[in-house]
Amino acid sequence: MKEKIQQLKQNSIALKIAKKEKYKLCGTRFGGKPDVPSDFVWPYFEGEGSHGAVANRPLTFLAQFNCEDLSKYDTEHLLPDHGILSFFYETDSQSWGYDPKDKGCACVFWFEDTSVLSPAEFPEDMGDDFKFPMVKIDMSKAESYPSEADFFEVFPSEGDSDDFEEAFEKATGTSVYGMEYGSQLLGWPDVIQYSMFAECELVTQGYYLGSGWHKVPKDVRKKAEETACDKWRLLLQLDTVECGDFYLMFGDAGHIYFYITKEDLEAKRFDKVWLILQCG
Repeated sequence: MKEKIQQLKQNSIALKIAKKEKYKLCGTRFGGKPDVPSDFVWPYFEGEGSHGAVANRPLTFLAQFNCEDLSKYDTEHLLPDHGILSFFYETDSQSWGYDPKDKGCACVFWFEDTSVLSPAEFPEDMGDDFKFPMVKIDMSKAESYPSEADFFEVFPSEGDSDDFEEAFEKATGTSVYGMEYGSQLLGWPDVIQYSMFAECELVTQGYYLGSGWHKVPKDVRKKAEETACDKWRLLLQLDTVECGDFYLMFGDAGHIYFYITKEDLEAKRFDKVWLILQCG
């Protein structure tokens, strides 16, 4: 099991989002106004969220990353080496991503040509609570290992929780409970509830999973559980953000996760992401 954990090690980019930031065109940052091309159309979530409320609201701009900044930490060269990646999420209803109707509650844009970008104006119908302050993002390279839930999704017959905890400490040099998780790009997610790869696969096929896992045909679910880990990967995990009087939390001290298939990531089809929210 120790060797298998080591085999699954991935590179990730740890994100520290904490200090106030000043505007810089095409700079990496959380919040503020996104830098966009002149023909940019602000995204709206035009549907029902996970809680049944009609959203029809503008998405909140979360963060943008200058891909040239990322390239020095992206040792596997998975992300574009130029342009801007911008992340949006409808933070009022905070859809969880277990319902196909949640499609559109989050989106990612890749603006390839930075020379044509300028700050966008917020939509007139966007409330001030959803215009986030600019916060500095510090990045560093990190090693990422699977959580227990994801490990047993990959190796379902390998052992039990006690075996995993012991093997994890031997493989990584730290306890499962001593790992520091937070916001990150790439790598393995910090799983709060259960592995999310099969969920991404099934919900994007149209299956409602809020209380409907038992309604998924057994053969479809089995195939998803066997293949989704190889198909999907984490793009961005965002933890609670605090800066001065600003405080953003997802659910009850949870994370949001932007997932993308490896095929779409390689083809730079960032419009194909799927978002999941988990909390305690």
